[in-house]
Parts: sequence; structure tokens; C-alpha cells
Amino acid sequence: MHELPVTEGILNIVLKHAANARVKKVVSISLKIGEMSDLEDEWIQRYFDYLSKDTVAQGAKLKIERVPVTIRCNVCSEVYPVDIRKVSDACCPACGSDKGSMVSGREYHVKDMEVI
Repeated sequence: MHELPVTEGILNIVLKHAANARVKKVVSISLKIGEMSDLEDEWIQRYFDYLSKDTVAQGAKLKIERVPVTIRCNVCSEVYPVDIRKVSDACCPACGSDKGSMVSGREYHVKDMEVI
């Protein structure tokens, strides 16, 4: 259900840029969504289809690319990828520390859009 306000935000960004560029039709929108995000691709597309009705974005296809989870080691600053099923057990491959901060994996943003 939380996909609805996120999708509404995405649509608002798309419509704003479409209006600024005087776009007639938005064909597709590329999104980058972190692997740790629990946003479901299917629901984002469904809500987008519903919310974009009667706008230049109606019928646009969402192309969703998942961003892998990466951690920056708090000890040596190494940035390394982590399997999302093992985030809680992640250790730095360079120094072995288990202290780190998430760099990517929870974000979502509009990468680009194809328009006419």
C-alpha cells in the first residue's frame, strides 16, 4: 500500500519535467529502486496506470532497475556489495570489520524517461 504515495511522487516528477519540456506523450520511465526497498514492481505499475490516467504519462511503461545494496566500512572505508539476505551478517572483505553504513539499497529515483 505504501507504493501509492511513492508512485504519486514519481508521477509528479515526471509530469513536472514533461510540462517543462512541452512533451506530448511519455512512452516509458526508467526507475532505479534499491534492493532493500520493499516496493513491488507490479504495484508501482498498477498505481502508476491508475494515477496517470488522462495525463501525458497515461500508458507509460515503467522500467525498473534494482540497485544493489552496498556498505561502506566504518573502519577502512571500503565499499562492498552485500547479498540482501545477509546484510545483518555483513563483514568488510578488506579488514573484516562488521561496522558499516549503507551506501545504496534503499533509494528510488527517476533515472530517465522516453517521450514524444
